[in-house]
This record gives sequence, C-alpha cells and structure tokens, in this order.
Amino acid sequence: MRAAGNAAKPNIVFILADDLGWRDLGCYGSERHRTPNLDRLAQQGMRFTQAYSPAPICSAARAAILTGKSPARLQFEFVTKNEPGKQSWDTPLQSPAYTLDLPLEERTIGEELRDAGYTTGLYGKWHVSRHHGGYLKWSPTHGPLQQGFSHGDEEFGSHPYGYANKDARAFGAFKAGEFPPDDLTDRAIEFMRKERERPFFLYLSHYYVHAPIHTKMRWLFDHHRASLPEPQAAYAAMVETLDHLVGRLLAAMDQLGLSKNTLVVFTSDNGGHPEYAVNGPLRGSKWNLYEGGIRVPFIVRWPGRVSSGVVSELPIIGTDLYRTFCEAAEIPLAPATAIDGCSNLALWEGKTQTAARRALVWHFPFYHPEGEKLFSAARPQIGTNDFALSQTRPHSAIRAGKFKLIAFAESGRVELYDLARDPGERSDLSASMPDKTKELHRQLENYLNATRARRAVPREKATRTTRQVP
Repeated sequence: MRAAGNAAKPNIVFILADDLGWRDLGCYGSERHRTPNLDRLAQQGMRFTQAYSPAPICSAARAAILTGKSPARLQFEFVTKNEPGKQSWDTPLQSPAYTLDLPLEERTIGEELRDAGYTTGLYGKWHVSRHHGGYLKWSPTHGPLQQGFSHGDEEFGSHPYGYANKDARAFGAFKAGEFPPDDLTDRAIEFMRKERERPFFLYLSHYYVHAPIHTKMRWLFDHHRASLPEPQAAYAAMVETLDHLVGRLLAAMDQLGLSKNTLVVFTSDNGGHPEYAVNGPLRGSKWNLYEGGIRVPFIVRWPGRVSSGVVSELPIIGTDLYRTFCEAAEIPLAPATAIDGCSNLALWEGKTQTAARRALVWHFPFYHPEGEKLFSAARPQIGTNDFALSQTRPHSAIRAGKFKLIAFAESGRVELYDLARDPGERSDLSASMPDKTKELHRQLENYLNATRARRAVPREKATRTTRQVP
C-alpha cells in the first residue's frame, strides 16, 4: 500500500466536457463566462491553443480518444444510434450505415491502465454503444464495465438530462453563489477517496454543457440575462456550473493529498454548439470540420512534471491521449500497434518544443442536421458566430503544419487555408496555391484509403452495393 500522493506511478484524472467550445473559458478569452477554477487549472499547468478533437461530434470523438484510433480507421464517424440503419432522406450521397457499438475487440485506454495495475473508474457519459433502458444509459454488453473500467456510474448529476420531467425545468430555491447538488461529482470524489492508496485512472465524463440548455439557479440566470439573450444566458449558467463542478473535484483532490502525484487533463469532445457558444473568430461549430467544430480547450496539470503558466500553440489531438497516458504510466506499447495518436509527454514536460511531424486527419461522411425538414431549414453556408444551425455535408480534412485542406465529397471541391494567418478560414488559397492543394489532397486520400475509411457514395452505387450483399 502507498501513502496518498506518494507513488511511483501517477494517478491520472481525465475530465471530458460535452460540447464545450474553444472560447467558452475565461482563459481562452471568453468575455461572457466566469470560470475561475478552470482558469486556475490553466495557470497551474499548460494550456494549448491549437488542440483538436478527433471528430466534430460526440460518439466518434469519444471512441477515438478511448482507442487512440481515428474515426476513419475505427469506421465510427457519427453518433451512435439504438437501431441499425442509415440516413434515409433524399440527399445526393448515401452516408455509411450507423455504427452502433465500439467493438469489444478494440483495446481501450481503460484496459491498458487496468492491466498495468491501475484501478479504473468511469463516471458519466459513455455514448459509444447503444442506449439501454433510456437515453445514454449504459449497455450491459458494450459499456465501460466491459471495456476496461472496474468502477463507474452513468449518473446524470445536476444536468437537465436528470430532470424527472419537463415540469422540473423551473428555478430552484438557491441563494446567490449556491449550486445544486451533483451526484456525479460526488461519486467521482468518492472513487478517489476509496482508491487513493494505489494508482487510479478516473475518467470523469460530464454531460455539461450539452443541450437541453437550462439552469435551476435564478441568481445565475438573471446575472447573464442582463446582457445576453435567454438561451445564451442559460448556456452561460451551464458553463459556470461545469466550472464549479470541476472546482469541487480539484478541491477534493487537494484535501485527499492527491494533487502532487496526479496528472489532470481537461478538454472537450468537440466544438461548441452553434446556437449557444461563441466560437469566433473560428468559423463553424459542432458537426463540421471548420476550426470551430474541432478545435477545443485543452489543459494539462502535473505538479513537478508540467511547468505552470505555459501556453503552447503546437497542434495536438485527442487521439494522442492513449499513448501519452501509457507513457506517463510507464506502459510499453508495441511499435506496430495501430494507433493514430502519438505521445505528447515530452512536450508537456518541456523536454521538446516541437510536436510530432505528422498530419492530422478528420473524416465525416454524414449529413447534419438529420432529416429532410431539419436539413432544409438549416443555413446552406457555414458561418462564424451566426448562432444558427448550418448544413453539414460529407467532408474530410487534413492539417499539415500551418496549412489545412477541406475536401467536400458531393462536389469534389477543396478549400485550402493558412491557419497561421487565417485561423477563421475566410480566405481559400486553393486556386492560388495549386501545388500545396494537390499535395495535401493526395495525402488525405492516401490516408483514407490506407485506413479503409467508409465513404458517402452516390445513391445509385449504394443501392447496387446493397443488392449484392447476400
């Protein structure tokens, strides 16, 4: 048995927010939200300004983080559903069939750490398998307890998902500065308390700040309603509630004497929701591959190993966490292991000022919003801070150095951007830089072909292919 906070191997706490935008935190420039706990975490460690989610949507990003494999390689590019099927309304291309479950043969970071002697716990949102007995309820065959986590709970906490009924969407009797109780955070803290004598991996997967957007705190809503429209005022309250809950967990870590030997990573599963989050100056939002859909907040704290107050502009991606956590826990991985991410540990520890020289790839062969009526009502163009749903069509993207190329499957159109000069992706350089455009497009296609990525295909071809299957 070890003394709390005094082990050879570190504890690892991974906190994943849901739909939190790149600029939703004060330390990322938000002028709307007060986030003192996460701002303090950033001051105590390292903050990345060009960190990316593996996908612009929940399930695909979470599966990629768990396995270290890209959504293209996993063939898990969209949100999981309850039943088999495809997007069925009249679109130029037919998207692939829905992926329902993360296959059990995929090895997760939970399994790696468990097999290396860690106690593993996942609390909150799983969402990489079919729902069981209710929305977001864990599968009894493909849930976290079957994929590397020994402890866990699907508890919704104080998030509106947990409201008993629509009548529960009312203000509670909370005084100024008072927040509702949150069982999800309580259970995560209890896990740390019980397991503090040996190395543990805690994956705290918050439901905040995903819709439905609501707060029970009139004092907090009224504060924001004085300057914001009603939906965005409620969203601001949710962001500040998330910050409060993270603060509770960090305070408990201090009280338990765990902070000095605990690696803490905080990030989001994708970019901010277009109707609530201020993603600008980045273009786009959740569901698309412009920067606003995939760039996310990313904070690392590890006292004595990661210097405080560091800001890095180097690009990293969520698939990197698999190898990084393994290296931090001194778990060797076979060189041939088919993982897309690389370890960022040397970067975090200041031993190098460069990231791995590799391209980052995203693949989204689906349409959104789903359904002919909703899709038709959405804006055809993807804008910046327009607070409106846009039409997302099948597309893929690659970033190599400062250049990013986006390829659209319907039209074959490509766009090229210099993110160093144009992070808002407003000036398409594809016509003026044809050689760079061809180089990146070829590199993107080579990767998609090598990983056997599923494509959206013309409907006639999709029908012929379907009829050939016995």
